[in-house]
Amino acid sequence: PVIVGGTPDGRGVVSAANYEARKFGVHSAMSAARAVKLCPDGVFLRGRMERYSEISKQVFAIFDDFSPLVEPLSIDEAFLDVSGCRRLFGSAENVGRLVKKRILDEVGLVASVGVASNKFLAKLASDLEKPDGFTVIPPDRAKEILAALPVGRLWGVGKVAERELKKFGIRKVADLLAVPRDLLISQFGDHTGRLLELAVGHDERPVVPVHEAKSIGNETTFREDIADPDHLSGILDNLAAKVARRLRSHGFETRTVTLKARYPDFTTHTRAETLPEPTDSSVEIRDAARRLLAERLGRRGRALRLIGVTASNLVHPGEGQGSLFADPGRERDRKLDDILDKVHGRYGAKLRRGLDPNRDEST
Repeated sequence: PVIVGGTPDGRGVVSAANYEARKFGVHSAMSAARAVKLCPDGVFLRGRMERYSEISKQVFAIFDDFSPLVEPLSIDEAFLDVSGCRRLFGSAENVGRLVKKRILDEVGLVASVGVASNKFLAKLASDLEKPDGFTVIPPDRAKEILAALPVGRLWGVGKVAERELKKFGIRKVADLLAVPRDLLISQFGDHTGRLLELAVGHDERPVVPVHEAKSIGNETTFREDIADPDHLSGILDNLAAKVARRLRSHGFETRTVTLKARYPDFTTHTRAETLPEPTDSSVEIRDAARRLLAERLGRRGRALRLIGVTASNLVHPGEGQGSLFADPGRERDRKLDDILDKVHGRYGAKLRRGLDPNRDEST
């Protein structure tokens, strides 16, 4: 069992764990202290983000050789739309095998590949036989394959939601489809309609390359519902920092910041704020997200099961109308963002801004 992030003396947080370590209950975002208790014989390694980024670029360069339609999900995962590449490379299944082989031959890594008619099914297929899988879900077998899977395999069904569905007798996707739609919606909310679409394999979302992206966002579903405002604010700050960092890495600024919040009953609310000027500043995006959570959401102390931050109305730097005079505070924040981006790129460090005694805010 190998655990990346944290140290054997229990300091830090787990960034990743291999499948042998996961058998002991170790998972990402877990404290290293907890991981040591669960897996005392695990091998702990420090992360090497600069190396991971280097390898990621090699893998994504292979993707680009097969299709211009590549939508990154993370540093090591992406959607490829290969529907326009059949004359060059043959069927989608053949493209998948070629991609898998090239990653192994040129980079030395195994890849898990899923081939299907839409994004949801392709992602599901890629997860079925990890870490060295190759799974094809033909359109005419999608319903049959889905029906036998645990309902937790559907996007949007986390641990808490899965427990609630099990209380209702719903354990597999087939169980979900057996319940009348109106009854499900009355019991679990309008979000159930989307689950039913996924349960029969419907997903109309296109593959969107980064350079055509209309928004950049990050969200997280909690293992347990969270009501504590400080805890929620801390998570929100981290999400906002990730969004800002992704904006800068892709050369975008945002005019609109949106907060997404989902309650335990699956009701989902969004609140948006349009900024006076386009920005890629971590501080400005974070502050907008905080205002939306504290002043616009109307949570009234209710617990949340999901929270997210999205930057939309994107422009490239210089396309929006900026201030006539430079703001020293913004310039300082920009320099600090640049430093933190370099540290993150080199070490993968999870840094948070501290309190500046000279400014009436947490920076």
